[in-house]
Amino acid sequence: MGLVRSEEIESRFERYVDGLVSVIGHADRAGPLHDYLLGLIMPGERKSVEPMAAITAPERTAAQHQSLLHFVGTGDWPDDAVLGKVREMVLPAIERHGPIEAWIIDDTSFPKKGKHSVGVSHQYCGQLGKQANCQVAVTLSLANHHASLPVAYQLYLPKTWAQDDERRCKAKVPEDITFKTKPEIALDQIRWAHETGLPGKMALMDAGYGNDSKLRAGVSELGMTYVAGIQPQILVWKPGVPPGRPRRDAQDTIPVKKLALSLKPKAWRTVKWREGTNDWLSSRFARVRVYAASSHERPGKPKKEWLLIEWPEGEEEPTKYWLSTLPANIPFCDLVDAAKLRWRIERDYQELKQEVGLGHYEGRGWRGFHHHATLCIAAYGLLISERETIPPSRPRSAALLPQPALHEGYRPRGSSLAA
Repeated sequence: MGLVRSEEIESRFERYVDGLVSVIGHADRAGPLHDYLLGLIMPGERKSVEPMAAITAPERTAAQHQSLLHFVGTGDWPDDAVLGKVREMVLPAIERHGPIEAWIIDDTSFPKKGKHSVGVSHQYCGQLGKQANCQVAVTLSLANHHASLPVAYQLYLPKTWAQDDERRCKAKVPEDITFKTKPEIALDQIRWAHETGLPGKMALMDAGYGNDSKLRAGVSELGMTYVAGIQPQILVWKPGVPPGRPRRDAQDTIPVKKLALSLKPKAWRTVKWREGTNDWLSSRFARVRVYAASSHERPGKPKKEWLLIEWPEGEEEPTKYWLSTLPANIPFCDLVDAAKLRWRIERDYQELKQEVGLGHYEGRGWRGFHHHATLCIAAYGLLISERETIPPSRPRSAALLPQPALHEGYRPRGSSLAA
């Protein structure tokens, strides 16, 4: 029974790879593509080129290392075509559990040493929760409550990098890549997804993006709704005051934190939003219809939106705030559920890093950084498709395909056993 199941999984893996081969160009890329994906989904401590070469070709590791290194680092194949094929093959598996509910804007960071890896800079690193030397990629994912799949992925190039011709040349940054803020990159990705006709009508974002009123207005201009995390100092018009163009010191506006603290006790209610490991997750929320005080609203009559506030029991003050253009008649529990759907991307990016080595690329160039991410997303897409076949108590990569034997004593660079 186990042998039959293994053969069935291997057959589906081969068909999945064949689908990607159909868009990757030259036939001589089929072998490295197959082996790179195999290396990513096999169990292993590191998913960089050297250990994957040892896993996928233990009898000719040196030659395999060069083949995979060339394929991912300098291979002239299109990331967008591969990601498009991944969407085509994986979205049906996600949508079997319900329609796409949201486009989730996010970024993911990779701590790095040195200064030569493309885009590396001292900046906020979400993985560490502090300022640190790292790379940051801006992403757009399609999600429902079952899974999420990244559909756009671009490295954020800090201004110091964008204006440094020497470093750009060494990292082979394309000439058409100029400095853009993370919210500007995110809005480009949303506009692209809208033009492409991808499913979904609601955008979700945390406060790092939701604070940007131009991004929120851009989402609205596409006819989409949003649930956008914001910081407590964001201004809204005081209830009962007609909105107009705000000034920073305007007496008619109020920070959302101050508004939240002024609400009466009866405004707050406990809402459950999804089942956790041991019990339903719940917290205390309030919601108020407000006008956002922004200079980037669409022309015409301003529109009210929801201000959603979370203030857990036992906390001294509210902990989270969102603005949302979801309908005025949306049930309270559905508004909370939409805001909390962002947990999906956080969980899935954790698995992208832990299961398929999204952060393990050791090259320094622009093309290799994006090629590795594209292939990790492809590998993760396969794991999503196979989710129902893997026991929930086991890591997905460890359960999918058997691991080939390595030479005794092999230790990859970066392994904790390599010292």
